[in-house]
Amino acid sequence: MDTPIKRTPLNNWHRENGANMADFGGYDMPLWYASVKDEHLAVLTGAGVFDTSHMPAVNVTGPGAADLLQHCFTNDLEACMGPSRTPLIPGRCVYGAFLDEKGHTIDDAIIFFLEADSYMVVVNAGMGGAVAGHLRQHLGGRDATVVDMTDRLGKMDIQGPAAARILGRVLADPQAVFAGMPYFSFKGHHDNASPLADAVRLDDGTPILLSRTGYTGEFGFEIFLAPDRIRHLWERLLAAGESDGIRPCGLAARDSLRAGAVLPLSHQDIGHWPFINHPWPFALPFTADQAGFTKDFIGRAALENPTVVAFTQAFAGKDLRKISAGEGSRVVDADGQTIGTVLTCATDMGIGRHDGRIFSIASPDKPEGFSPRGLCCGFVRVDRKLSVGQQVDIADSRRKITVTIVADVRPDRTARKTMADMI
Repeated sequence: MDTPIKRTPLNNWHRENGANMADFGGYDMPLWYASVKDEHLAVLTGAGVFDTSHMPAVNVTGPGAADLLQHCFTNDLEACMGPSRTPLIPGRCVYGAFLDEKGHTIDDAIIFFLEADSYMVVVNAGMGGAVAGHLRQHLGGRDATVVDMTDRLGKMDIQGPAAARILGRVLADPQAVFAGMPYFSFKGHHDNASPLADAVRLDDGTPILLSRTGYTGEFGFEIFLAPDRIRHLWERLLAAGESDGIRPCGLAARDSLRAGAVLPLSHQDIGHWPFINHPWPFALPFTADQAGFTKDFIGRAALENPTVVAFTQAFAGKDLRKISAGEGSRVVDADGQTIGTVLTCATDMGIGRHDGRIFSIASPDKPEGFSPRGLCCGFVRVDRKLSVGQQVDIADSRRKITVTIVADVRPDRTARKTMADMI
């Protein structure tokens, strides 16, 4: 029997405003509205809003909550903050993954440390039940409660350099909210009954949990609130940001933005293979010398002794041409040998090459008259480690193009800039 497709609280708005809709993770989601390119560029130059209510949260509470997450999560909650690797503290969040015993990815996630013995874990569409079940399976007598919050929260993101300026127009006390809010921090709570709720309220009194995170590589926020309040906030932000060029954005722009920011798509760039030898080492609890791990966790033994050695690496093309990634794609070396497959191939429409260097439309030192045409970019999974700067061909049944292995793609991203720089 087919599972009925789900709808977010903003579904009617998307359809009323001409969104091109499709099934994503079991949800009827907007792919784009009028133009993927315009939505992509809006996030680099102004702001975009994204419906992300398809992403569920899992609440983990109780005296054993921290120990349970330490056991199941790849990152080390006791040594994950900043260059000095200090412990996670209330008001901060951290990225990592949940693995099985083979070291394969169940899902990647962000853990929010709300207060003592209380955490919120945000996962990908359709994965609330799977991650909650995984945590319950490994309770092992720990005193912790795991609650799947799927479809019980509204969530939206506002991303782009104008995000704080626009959001501040609908907050009750923007100056207090934005003070002391670094990257991967959060304030407030979506539940009015929580003592944390008063930290962030809209000017109409609605409590929100406001997080300085996102999935674009650009400055911005994720907003968690009651589902019946999200449409009102969505429409208010679009009105408040009209002079700043704000646009509603669909999943297509989200995909092209995250690819240019070298961010993985779960179950595509990370999945049924060991979660190691990839561009996201910060998600693993490596020791300072990268020779081992600082803690034990599910999947550790498999990562230390993988049965198949492969490498996930980022690439950038010469122009906007791309291929179809996934099954049937090939990575071909200079000798014509197939050495892997293409996981993601998207087009970052805000970048281009000039004199051998990649510039963004937002680069402060971009050449005079620079107008980006876009570059294909993404990830390959290959059977050997390729050097940065090395060229390979990627191919599908229609074409073959030459790309370069890179450490980064879109320059001058704003996600990590200070709040003072962005207000």
